[in-house]
Amino acid sequence: MDWVRGFLKIIGVYRVYKWWLRREVKKGAIPGHVGIILDGNRRWASKRGYPPWLGHRFGAEKVEDVLKWCLDLGVKTITLYAFSTENFRRPRREVEELFRLFEEKLKQLLDNPDIHEHRVRIKILGALELLPESVRKTAEEVEDKTSHYGERWLNIALAYGGRREIIDAVRSIAKLIAEERLKPEDINEELFQKHLYTAHLPNPEPDLIIRTSGEERLSGFLLWQSAYSELCFLDVYWPEFREIDLLRAIRTYQRRRRRFGA
Repeated sequence: MDWVRGFLKIIGVYRVYKWWLRREVKKGAIPGHVGIILDGNRRWASKRGYPPWLGHRFGAEKVEDVLKWCLDLGVKTITLYAFSTENFRRPRREVEELFRLFEEKLKQLLDNPDIHEHRVRIKILGALELLPESVRKTAEEVEDKTSHYGERWLNIALAYGGRREIIDAVRSIAKLIAEERLKPEDINEELFQKHLYTAHLPNPEPDLIIRTSGEERLSGFLLWQSAYSELCFLDVYWPEFREIDLLRAIRTYQRRRRRFGA
């Protein structure tokens, strides 16, 4: 029974540390917009001998916890990078399982009490025309059912690519110029922002971007919006992400001095 006592002791220490860390983090500046690149699902599954889609399912379950943690801390906007345009190149079975999972989890969001208690508006970012019709319709339903909220924001990037977002914005502006509704000299950063997928947000630029799995790159995530974001790369697979990892990332953010190029 010594191992049991040792395990319980470790759990007790972890809980005390988490409580202390949460208290310390709440004393500092909470990032208004947190972006998270949900990476490492497949490697987590492979490590355990599971098929990749099972890793994605465990990762999807983690999203509910992270949403609650962020809301409890007072984060106003959360943007999750769930599926990129490049991810369509993955094996067909994996992509099909992912789409089924997205549809299932989007429907569950409508019954999530945290969404309604905190009046969270949900938006799907990306080239939605690339998604299967059933997923697209579910996404539209979720957006419509939360469209009257606006105190908090949950953005889910599906079929998203940062380069594609910028190209789509350029095309939108070019069309206005071709229609003589806009002059080239009218183009500035503020106008360009209004043609991005994040134009609906009061704070489209993430204060903090977290990427799990140990990889240290953005992989096309919010390329325009992340110019001055603080980046935090964590050596933990997404299904293993804990509240303590989120708290440590925010504490790292709080210790940095943001100059915005000044």
